[in-house]
Amino acid sequence: MPSSASTATDPGTGQQRRGFWLRTLHQWHWISSAVCLVGMLLFAVTGITLNHAAKIEGNPQVANQTATLPAPLLQGLAGPEEGKAPLPAGVSGWLDDTLGTSIGSREAEWSGDEVYLSMPGPGADAWLSIQREDGAVEFERTDRGWVSYLNDLHKGRNAGPAWGWFIDVFAIACVVFTVTGLFLLQMHARQRRMTWPYVGLGLLVPVLLALIFIH
Repeated sequence: MPSSASTATDPGTGQQRRGFWLRTLHQWHWISSAVCLVGMLLFAVTGITLNHAAKIEGNPQVANQTATLPAPLLQGLAGPEEGKAPLPAGVSGWLDDTLGTSIGSREAEWSGDEVYLSMPGPGADAWLSIQREDGAVEFERTDRGWVSYLNDLHKGRNAGPAWGWFIDVFAIACVVFTVTGLFLLQMHARQRRMTWPYVGLGLLVPVLLALIFIH
């Protein structure tokens, strides 16, 4: 009967353990790569466009609209004299239909004679003004194009909480992808002699660039 010491050093047991970790790491590696594939492509492309933003000319499109709030709805603006509060649901719905935009539950800035609503979004800026005396509505939207839209998604600028959660999940998937990749490199390093020199090069290049060229 083999002793416990011989069992611990049994080559078959070591191979089984190695096989288990290889299968586990490969599984986590491909799952995390599948989850972050599209996001990584998006962030890589927008990293290039952000790095060369000054060379990529934009052509902002500005659109203005005016309207007049119906008298029954104008009475709904007899709310707070000053401060911040969402527009009444009826007013928001009418503005959505009339202006072709989405007001949602954004907070507006209320003053004695005006209700002002700022509506920035990825690749665009918009604002809305309602005169509380006569219901005159003015709406302006500036669209900076799809490159600016994607760049703002990269930065999470004015993209809302749902996109913020996506970035967090994407970042976690990238961490899993890279960490499992590192362990797989370690397990295959004996058969691939250039593994660690390449890993070291990937660390050395950005460090040298930061120390020498960034001031």
